[in-house]
Amino acid sequence: MNSSASTTATGPKPVLGIGDVGRRLLSIALPVLPVLAAEPVYLLVDGIVVGRQGPDDLAALGVGALVLLVLGTQMNFLSYGTTARSARLHGAGRRDDAVAEGVQATWIGLVVGALVVSVVLALIGPLTRVLAADAQVAARASEWLRVAVWGIPCILVASAGHGWMRGVLRLRTPLVLVGVGVGVSIIGCVVLVPGLGPAPTLGLVGSAWANLAGQLLMAGGFLVALVLERPGSLRPRRAVIVSQLRMGVDLVIRTASFQVTFAVATTAAAAAGVHSLAAHHLAQQLWALYSLVLDSVAIAAQSLVGAALGAGLAAHGRALARAVVVWSLGLGAALALTTMVFRTPVAALLSGDPGVADRLVVALIGMAVVVIPAAVVFGLDGVLLGAGDAAYLRTSTVVAALLGFLPVLLATRHFGWGLAGIWAGMGVFVGLRLIAVAARARGDRWMVLGAQTPDARALREADE
Repeated sequence: MNSSASTTATGPKPVLGIGDVGRRLLSIALPVLPVLAAEPVYLLVDGIVVGRQGPDDLAALGVGALVLLVLGTQMNFLSYGTTARSARLHGAGRRDDAVAEGVQATWIGLVVGALVVSVVLALIGPLTRVLAADAQVAARASEWLRVAVWGIPCILVASAGHGWMRGVLRLRTPLVLVGVGVGVSIIGCVVLVPGLGPAPTLGLVGSAWANLAGQLLMAGGFLVALVLERPGSLRPRRAVIVSQLRMGVDLVIRTASFQVTFAVATTAAAAAGVHSLAAHHLAQQLWALYSLVLDSVAIAAQSLVGAALGAGLAAHGRALARAVVVWSLGLGAALALTTMVFRTPVAALLSGDPGVADRLVVALIGMAVVVIPAAVVFGLDGVLLGAGDAAYLRTSTVVAALLGFLPVLLATRHFGWGLAGIWAGMGVFVGLRLIAVAARARGDRWMVLGAQTPDARALREADE
């Protein structure tokens, strides 16, 4: 590490304290928070509306939404990876190059999205039958997914848009685009599922059409914003795409470890019955909301850490890491307290079925216990992602999933521990990841300085 890392041409730059860095984090996290929370809020509303149609429809929505969630979040490197790369370039004073990263990420999103849609349409039946123990639930989930799957390319385009805009600290545009898209989806769901007024009664499939309409609007907005930014040529550039994909492979493997364990958790809930599966779906959506609330601070850390390291300010990167832990821990404690105090009324609000609500209370207690250590993990993940340390996060997450979460989930399914066993497994998973990221953050290996992320630098050196 360069000993003059925190020195500029005009002399040493003072290192900010926890409070100063915290204010900078919050200045980014606050506008990012509603963007992150919008999709889980919509899914919760969607679950409430569909749940009024009966537990079978709600369970089917849980299965179909899981498939869509897995496929959409599997490509989260288009957001997280692009943020890290764009932020470094922006910190080095190369804004046009930072925006150009978004152009190439958008090409990846369009091509990969089209391929994924083709594969899912061919395998919809087996996918839903594996995840749902009940044949009727699987059939209903297939109907929902045949419509909703067309939104995957839109999700990936929007993900790329979020990435480059966060990297250059353009935070208002995503807020507007997401607000419009989610607003349309919520209105469509409320109207089309029960068939309000002159609208047809589409039931569960109406939820899918509402989801797709909102995704199309958001993706279109991000494409327009990218074209208007005019960073130069909009043509695909092989070298940049290859470099993004190298970092993306690590993030895809990391995300896959999450999704495999979450899929096994869904099968464990399904084995416990329709009520448990429906409650698990609602708990998943609430956990997704909690996760993204915590991720707002982590994403702010990505942007600021990437910019600091790109500008060669190592001491600022270290100060950011300390502040992220403090602020994330505070958020986690607040979420835990709120969950424990309001667990019973929240369960009753989210479910119209008493059996589902009883099982949801069990999940909410587990969630309250896990969210505090999880908050620190999310924050330090953001620091390391901002530094481009994707390979370490890949390995540590896979190890935690294989040695922690999966064994407990398999035991849960075998012994019938239900939602209590699922959340015990989540606690083990989070604990192992906390040990790994805390150990990494204490060292210096993640603090690579310069405009390029470690993967891009390795690719350039290999080419030379």
